[in-house]
Amino acid sequence: MFDLSIVKILVLGVLGLVIFGPEQLPRMAAQAGRALRDLRRLADSARSDLTESLGPEFRDFDFNDLNPRAFVRKHLLEDPDDNSSWSGDGAEAPYAEAPEPDPVPATLMAGEIPPYDSEAT
Repeated sequence: MFDLSIVKILVLGVLGLVIFGPEQLPRMAAQAGRALRDLRRLADSARSDLTESLGPEFRDFDFNDLNPRAFVRKHLLEDPDDNSSWSGDGAEAPYAEAPEPDPVPATLMAGEIPPYDSEAT
């Protein structure tokens, strides 16, 4: 989450030791741990309260889908879940196929006027 390596953690530990001193550092770490635990407990209780208030229709709702990174990853970067019965062999096309366009000659004969579509231009 914060991209902390061992070296960065050690540097933060040495900085904390220099700033707070060896007497206060363990107490500060314990307070930070309790604050983090309380914050997680608060988030879990808020999530469970929200799930209960939404009702049974949203029982399988995943709150991680609200995270923009997870949303982009799920809908744009990953392969879509193929829940359709279409096998891809042409036997069961999921939509009606468009008719083939009329073939247009690649070259025009001398004096022949090229096709013109007044609605397209």
